[in-house]
Amino acid sequence: TTTTKILDIIIMADSSGDWCTIESDPGVFTSLIESFGVKNVELTELWSLDDESLQTLTAPIEGVDNAAVHGLIFLFKWQRQSSSATASLEGRGTPLTGDAVPEGLFFAQQTVQNACATQAILSVLFNARDAIVAQEGGESKDEGDDNGRRLVLGQTLSNFKDFTCHFPPDLRGEAIGSSDEIRTAHNSFGRSEDAFLSDPTKPKRMATDDDDVFHFIAYVPHENGCVYELDGLQQGPIRVGEFKKDEADKDQWIKVARDAIQARLSNYSPTEIKFNLMAIVQDRRTYLNERLNALAAIGIEENDPAMVHIQSELHAEEEKRAQWALENARRHHNYLPFCVELLRSLAGSGKMDGLMTKAKTTAAEKRK
Repeated sequence: TTTTKILDIIIMADSSGDWCTIESDPGVFTSLIESFGVKNVELTELWSLDDESLQTLTAPIEGVDNAAVHGLIFLFKWQRQSSSATASLEGRGTPLTGDAVPEGLFFAQQTVQNACATQAILSVLFNARDAIVAQEGGESKDEGDDNGRRLVLGQTLSNFKDFTCHFPPDLRGEAIGSSDEIRTAHNSFGRSEDAFLSDPTKPKRMATDDDDVFHFIAYVPHENGCVYELDGLQQGPIRVGEFKKDEADKDQWIKVARDAIQARLSNYSPTEIKFNLMAIVQDRRTYLNERLNALAAIGIEENDPAMVHIQSELHAEEEKRAQWALENARRHHNYLPFCVELLRSLAGSGKMDGLMTKAKTTAAEKRK
């Protein structure tokens, strides 16, 4: 029964494994999403918040002006007042709870440490408009992905969303924290040396006010014409503004989210630079292939400059994916045992002291 499943989740949450920290990187997050079975999406970094940069999200290449943008993921240095109940003092508004939460808006409170990155990603995926949800057995409930503009949620997340759709935010957070599939996928992108260096016999050190602690939140549009900030440390979603659902200006909601992010940034010192902003967007390969097919359909030859340009863009995308795979393989590999063995060998051969002296001399010269 549903009650039994809920009790099972609460019990599992108490005994669930730890969540590691993962790097804020588009290659990491894209691979994480795809490990859930999600299709037609990728992460891209935003280096500027000007209108032109935002427009490139929905109009990335000539001939494509309606690419899908599902949500934004914002990383910032957490301040004690960031998760306080006085969110309105920061110009953001009051967290919505109970019946004030719009119907169909998925929000989960964060109940486990270090899960904020994956939780922010899930907040975007579960709120993606017109997402294709899988049924039991792997069949999709809806045919046609509109040439990649519609996100395909995949079996794992489709089942999770269906199971938790009537849960309150705190229980949704417990469900995320106790999900073996989600936690395992998240932890697969942690660095192996973290486990190598940790001492399981000692209690974990808690962060203090002197430590830099970072947090991920999400911004998503809703069908009611509002943009919401989804922060798992809050009691509910925060409405940050309204937008007009204009077919001719599909990035309106992004500008509303941009204003909310800039309001957050204004609370920091002008010298603070430790921020990161990424967008969950349509997989570039889908609209590049669509554009390629459209040109071929009107008789454009393969050696035409327009065709060559699109093909080169596709090749660059495949190279980018290959580089992401290589970097993720390096992240998964634990280099510490090799380093320890190398140091042991150098010490055993009597070369360690000489190398250390040389390194100290070099460092001293650089400081002069």
